[in-house]
Amino acid sequence: MATLLRRVVMMIHAFLLFSFCFSVYGFLRGVASLGINYGQVGSSLPPPDRVLDLIRSLKVTKARIYDTNPQILTTFAKSNIELIVTIENQMLPVVMDPQQALQWVSTHIKPYFPATKITGIQVGNEVFTDVDTTLIGYLVPAILSIHDALVQLGLDKYIQVSTPSSLAVLDESYPPSAGSFKSEVSGVMSQFLQFLSSTGSPFWINAYPYFAYKDDPNKISLDYVLFNKNPGVVDPFTKLHYDNMLYAQVDAVVYAMYRLGYAGIEVRVSETGWPSKGDPSEIGATVENAAVYNRNLVRRQMRNEGTPLRPNMRLEVYLFALFNEEMKPGPTSERNYGLFQTDGTMAYNAGFSALATTSSTSSASISLASSAAKAAKMEYQILMYWLLVFFMTF
Repeated sequence: MATLLRRVVMMIHAFLLFSFCFSVYGFLRGVASLGINYGQVGSSLPPPDRVLDLIRSLKVTKARIYDTNPQILTTFAKSNIELIVTIENQMLPVVMDPQQALQWVSTHIKPYFPATKITGIQVGNEVFTDVDTTLIGYLVPAILSIHDALVQLGLDKYIQVSTPSSLAVLDESYPPSAGSFKSEVSGVMSQFLQFLSSTGSPFWINAYPYFAYKDDPNKISLDYVLFNKNPGVVDPFTKLHYDNMLYAQVDAVVYAMYRLGYAGIEVRVSETGWPSKGDPSEIGATVENAAVYNRNLVRRQMRNEGTPLRPNMRLEVYLFALFNEEMKPGPTSERNYGLFQTDGTMAYNAGFSALATTSSTSSASISLASSAAKAAKMEYQILMYWLLVFFMTF
């Protein structure tokens, strides 16, 4: 009998150890699905080395920049931060030429890789909806040329090529199952999706539930767009339940690709965020709403969630943005999406644990690490309780 009891105890210890490790593994995967956009349209931004420290303090392992700033690429070397770089829209007519594309990759990527962990090249930004409609014709040739250049240099296995699109590329987005691309871009979009399908690259979408709420605050629930508890909506055709707008927008993109004959392409969110300040007409642009949106989104990422249509495919999301960029044109909101001010002080508490203490850091800051520890502790306690019940029953 004593031998049997010892075996039972050993099994319990092994099971507890496995469960605890699984909990920690889940936390690490959750953080790995979160990135941040590092824009530089500001006059007094911190130097790249301070920015790197700030990103590390947020426990974020992925970042995206809107150019190939050599100072940033050099600073991020050996940091283990995965970096996505961007080819500016005006460069598309140039890099569509294979020789120019090879020259661009040889100059802007090869010297820094692999010390700098460049994992993606975004060819342009929101080209499908750019006011310069001539850019659409350059997009796919430019993407193909950049990819071919990576192949020639042996980098294609490490660096994916794609382009981020605005949600405005959709003709229909509600309900999600009605998602479809605008007819005027469907031809080029099909060519682009064929490339993504053949290379295993993701479709990136800039999705902002804030815009939908601002345009129709009387019909759209604020809790629904902020990830707060709410009744949600049910797609009348698929019967899938959505408790937040971002996931509905992502699934609308998936359905739009279905309609063009592409079903296996992963969708990732290249930009999403909420402004902490806006003009009087920009309803909902407040510090409180920005904090709630990003905080709730971070919590969702901790859960390693997928969308209702793809529940088992972790949704990768890049928050917009690291800094308020005071030199951006347009409405006030455009200059106030940052988690931090240009001097490095926190604009509001978004649920990260900033190790680089600043004067405006709130004592109520929610640490990703501490949240994971609490979750693991709770799982451990629950597991202990049921194992005790099982043991007493045995």
